[in-house]
Amino acid sequence: MNRDEIIEKINGFLVDEFEVEPEVIEPEANLKETLDLDSLDYVDLVVEIESNFGFKVNPEDFVGINTFQDFYEYVIQKAEAV
Repeated sequence: MNRDEIIEKINGFLVDEFEVEPEVIEPEANLKETLDLDSLDYVDLVVEIESNFGFKVNPEDFVGINTFQDFYEYVIQKAEAV
């Protein structure tokens, strides 16, 4: 899976699971604010990542993730290591 395919897959499950409009998902947008994430939503997000990309997510990995671009880079890096 290449970079664009990973980003497309991420955006697809974000739209489906978090019921946001695709046009609000911009690389520079704040992930938490745009998706209106609470602690339970983070659990859902972790489950989606693990089931879609086949790697284990550590909660501390989210500390440095602020924007969608940060999130994409994290998933791409982890997915390439699998």
